[in-house]
Formats: sequence, structure tokens, C-alpha cells
Amino acid sequence: MEENRFRKAFGWKKPVFGMLHLQGGSEREMLGTALDETRVMAAAGVDAVVIENYFGCPEYVEAALDYFNRHDQGVMYGVNLLEDDAGSFRLAYRYNAAFLQLDSVAGHLEPQDDLAFGEFVADSRSLFTGFVMGGVRFKYQPYRSGRSLEEDIAIGMARCDALTITGDATGQETPLDKVRAFRRIAGDFPLIIGAGLTPENCEGQLAETDGAIVGSYFKDTFEARGKVSAAHVARLMEAVRACRRNGGGGGHGGS
Repeated sequence: MEENRFRKAFGWKKPVFGMLHLQGGSEREMLGTALDETRVMAAAGVDAVVIENYFGCPEYVEAALDYFNRHDQGVMYGVNLLEDDAGSFRLAYRYNAAFLQLDSVAGHLEPQDDLAFGEFVADSRSLFTGFVMGGVRFKYQPYRSGRSLEEDIAIGMARCDALTITGDATGQETPLDKVRAFRRIAGDFPLIIGAGLTPENCEGQLAETDGAIVGSYFKDTFEARGKVSAAHVARLMEAVRACRRNGGGGGHGGS
């Protein structure tokens, strides 16, 4: 069996992925902001950045990926093209992204549509050398499969290299009871907090999981529309490093 690609990339480090939301009134402004944010995050020890069209258009995502591919920023980069899974894979192939994020890999489709989606993901992953992070019961995603959580998690594990889990909204803390339910079902399969990590809750969150994606906390307003704050990034990464030294708050993982 092939080694899990997420584990191959990070081992048990519990990486932090910073969001690049691509704000800006022009491509030049967007790229300048994204590069400034990346430098701040990389300097504080953030392990990777997710280039996403949260505010920007798909063309902004491609422009940012093209730049990152041609100019080393000293940090791993990946892509999430919202509502366009095929586009995410296409851009990841073209611009040598280390990973991509799919907001949902199981549970969001009617059974009659899910088979074709599963085949699409399998075919796309076979051509991609990086790892895939995939959501199950992810924020803003519908639940249409009619399957149990156990069934959707099992299917999701077969379609990605790390499961991502959130609460109901951007910036909202991921409920610990939900995290623990996923951990119980997924076993040692990589599980990533997709929203709501803070210095105050990271010990409990990282004790049960294998890393986190951070967007809102890094902003000066603690909201997605804010600007990345070096102080906020430093404060959270200091707390994360303490969790890593302590084995993630106890329980799951280490280093």
C-alpha cells in the first residue's frame, strides 16, 4: 500500500496551513498582498499556504500560483479553487502545487451523482503527485448522501490523504465533540482542523488532530476580510509550537 502522502510530507509534525484569500482591486494589488502575507506567515513558522479564491477570481488564483511556481517563497503552497474541483486539479498539475484542498469529498452529493464524483477524484489523484485534503461535513457544504457519518468518513478516507473538519462557519471553532467523533471513526488517518483554531483552544484541538488550516485568526480583525497581522500569526504559532513540544496536548501524534 502506498504511504499516505500527507504523512510523507509532514510525518507527525501537526502542520499549520495559512489561507491566502486573494484580496485586492487588481491583479497587481492582489499579488503584492499575497506575497506580503506569505512572508509574514513563513517568518513565523507557518508550514504552507493555501491559495484560494475566497475574494479573488479564478484568474487571480492562477496568477498567484504561476508566481509561486516561478519564485520560491520558502513555504509549501497548494490550491483550493472554490466550487471547481476539476479546476483545482488542473491548476495543481500546471503549477506544481504540493497539495490541494477539496471542500467536500463525501456526503455532499445524492447517491446517483456520487459514483461519478468518486471516479473523477480517483482519476485526478492518479495524475497528481501531491496530497489532497478533503472535507466531510464541511462548513457550507450540503449533506445529501443519506449515509451515516461512519460511511461518509470511510468513503472520504479513500478519496483523500487528510480529512478536513470544521464547525458551521468561517472562523467558528470546530466543536470538540465533532472532532472526537471523527477521530474515533478515522483512527490514525490524518485529520485537519479546517476553521476556528486559536491560541486558547489549540491544545485541545491539536491533541485530537494532525494539523490545522488558519485564516480568520491571522487577520487583524479576526475576520476573513481583515489584513494578516504579524502579531496574531506569531501568537498562534507560539501556541502551536508549545502543543507540538507537549505532543499536541497529549494523545495524538508528536514532534
